[in-house]
Amino acid sequence: MSENSFPGWHGTTIIGVKKGGEVVIAGDGQVSLGQTVIKGTARKVRRLSPGGFDVVAGFAGSTADAFTLLERLEAKLDATPGQLSRASVELAKDWRTDKYLQKLEAMLIVTDGSELLVITGAGDVLEPEHNIAAIGSGGNYALAAARGMIESDLSAEEVARKSMAIAADICVYTNGNLTVEKISK
Repeated sequence: MSENSFPGWHGTTIIGVKKGGEVVIAGDGQVSLGQTVIKGTARKVRRLSPGGFDVVAGFAGSTADAFTLLERLEAKLDATPGQLSRASVELAKDWRTDKYLQKLEAMLIVTDGSELLVITGAGDVLEPEHNIAAIGSGGNYALAAARGMIESDLSAEEVARKSMAIAADICVYTNGNLTVEKISK
């Protein structure tokens, strides 16, 4: 099998929902190698605390690549305490210009409780519309479901959980084993 045809390890479907003064990031637990489920209980949502500054990050894509990016983000946050946007832009710049980082196949959703951002390998740092961000193979399903519920009386966590349940029912690369982290400012 050539390197280009190797399916790789992939972790999928993360949603971030900002509502009612809190932000919730939820991620499923499935890790797939091609069409095979390798693990169903992975933790793809992490709480980072560089310098006592809490940030929640969720990742989709290649697991090893995502951990590399999380380490880099933590270093950027150490260098710019309390400035999530600045740290995210610095990470995105490095990701786009560094030949090693350019090969990483992952995306991140990050929040400090006030900002909700998506960081991509194309050098993008995006603040999503409607206070909802979703990435990964089931991301569009979760995003559509959350958009339909965001104006209801449900809390951010309830919207995230119900959206992930819908995505898990539709996307074969998403399961119902959730990791959910909540943060507020």
